[in-house]
Amino acid sequence: MLKSKKMIVALSSILAIILIAVLSYEGTKQPVTVVLDGKEETVRTHAETVKELLAELNLEVLEQDRVTPSLDSPIMKNGRVSWDPAKPIRLIAWGKEETVWSAAKTVGDFINEQNIKLSEHDRISPSRDTELDQKTEIVIDTAFLVTIKDKNEEKPVWTTSTTVVDLLKHQEIKLNELDRVEPEASTQVTENMVVNVIRVEKVTDVVEAPVDFAVVTRKDSSLPKGVEKVVDKGEKGLEKQTFEVVLENGKEVSRKLLSTEKVRDSKDKIVALGTKPIKQQAARGYDGPSTKEFYVQATAYTAYCNGCSGKTSSGINLRENPDAKVIAVDPSVIPLGTKVWVEGYGHAIAADTGGSIKGNKIDLFIPDQKTVDGYGRKTVLIKILE
Repeated sequence: MLKSKKMIVALSSILAIILIAVLSYEGTKQPVTVVLDGKEETVRTHAETVKELLAELNLEVLEQDRVTPSLDSPIMKNGRVSWDPAKPIRLIAWGKEETVWSAAKTVGDFINEQNIKLSEHDRISPSRDTELDQKTEIVIDTAFLVTIKDKNEEKPVWTTSTTVVDLLKHQEIKLNELDRVEPEASTQVTENMVVNVIRVEKVTDVVEAPVDFAVVTRKDSSLPKGVEKVVDKGEKGLEKQTFEVVLENGKEVSRKLLSTEKVRDSKDKIVALGTKPIKQQAARGYDGPSTKEFYVQATAYTAYCNGCSGKTSSGINLRENPDAKVIAVDPSVIPLGTKVWVEGYGHAIAADTGGSIKGNKIDLFIPDQKTVDGYGRKTVLIKILE
């Protein structure tokens, strides 16, 4: 019995010693505040460094984790240790995709941590204040310069748009129903591209236009054969024409006739054509010998008319010989080199031709432009001298 009591006393003493030792060990631990992934708590530890403390807490620390203070820092009584574990962030930028491990809290923190330089025109999604998690995907669109021509205005703009239609949307440029854009809306936008916005309008234009008269020729036996006489000069009619006009950037590009409405009828021009046979007669002002005489339509020209070289088709320089008496003829009627006498003009030589001088027509060379302008068209008698 005595032996049992001694044993109990001995065990009690041992337990007391162990308890004192445990209490003494626990009492020497230092209190530390730890913030683990945003959650704060206070722990007691004998760890000498931050690394040892995190190991005691069974935390696996990666190189990309954010630990404050550093792992080698000593543990201070009532100190504070924070650990933010890195998360896999998907980064899509500059034409490539990659996964970046980061302990950043927000998109803005990530941009700063990774030392990513962005201009004021670059676009980042999601916004900088968005909190990161393991599913976060960050997309960076780098801005580039394009030129937009809208009607008559041209301006350079920075953009991150991928298509022309997206570019117009972000620039708040609206297309009306008929407007169009070049290149087309679905085209991919590239650096230094020029985008043309073409403003299209359809308007109605009403004009009054002259209507040509018809020329009616009537035979007249009282006039020498081949002679024409205007009996009625005629009168042009008038009609109202309605057009649909398409304008692009204010300039007309097409015109379509929609309708016409008669305002005034035209009046035919009446021309009498002589059929009376021509009898041989002495030319007025000349009574010498001739082989043939007949009436012709005469006009006049100078050596300085548009397109004129000043030389006749037979080589006479009319600019150097302004006093020359020369007529242009149809060689099939009057051969070149023929000497003639022309009523109201006098003796001359057939030494020139003209594109509009066909049949019984001649063109008189007159050096004075004013006289030519007033000559008009006359019916004159011509006499072939040889």
